[in-house]
Amino acid sequence: MRVTLPHDLTKEEVRARMHKHAGEIGGFFPPGLAKVTTDWPSEDRMSITAIVMGQTIPGGVEVREHDVVIEMDLPLLFSVMKGPLEAAVKKEGGRLLAP
Repeated sequence: MRVTLPHDLTKEEVRARMHKHAGEIGGFFPPGLAKVTTDWPSEDRMSITAIVMGQTIPGGVEVREHDVVIEMDLPLLFSVMKGPLEAAVKKEGGRLLAP
């Protein structure tokens, strides 16, 4: 799954918002379904690992000049969740990046 969210912010502001709200990423999944951890391996890249029903789902957020790219490698078992997850990411990510 790959979602691109455009923004009109500085990269510094996007990074600050992502750091501040990283703990809310678990809310993109149905309540209680996922345990999510995040890390910042580089200044413009946040890694995400979600554990859902014993399955590990890796992903990440790339902060770019005019957009943010959110990717998650959904296993085949969770392909039915792709649509709802993309919608949640667009809604919540858009809220986070809104002026």
